[in-house]
Amino acid sequence: MLRVPISHGDGNYFADDETLAELEAEGRVTFRYCSATGELDDDANPNGSRSHIAGITNAAGNVLGMMPHPERAVEEALGGTDGLLILRSLTQTPVVALRN
Repeated sequence: MLRVPISHGDGNYFADDETLAELEAEGRVTFRYCSATGELDDDANPNGSRSHIAGITNAAGNVLGMMPHPERAVEEALGGTDGLLILRSLTQTPVVALRN
């Protein structure tokens, strides 16, 4: 679990049931709003996003869209550094293991 600021006013993630099922089946939901203990309850979903979605990827997995702002959580003076985990991950080369 990461603590990352949000700043989107009335915006939220909305999709029809078919799209939500597709995202879930393809493992494309990357971030969800949750409580400090990891529970997905309405009190932890500040904008009412469907399925508590805070971030998704495209089908290829190379484009991420997210509502929270990791750039606002990069040093203790801003309230925490959890955003660094997300931003640093963008520069990491994925490790792929191949078997024959």
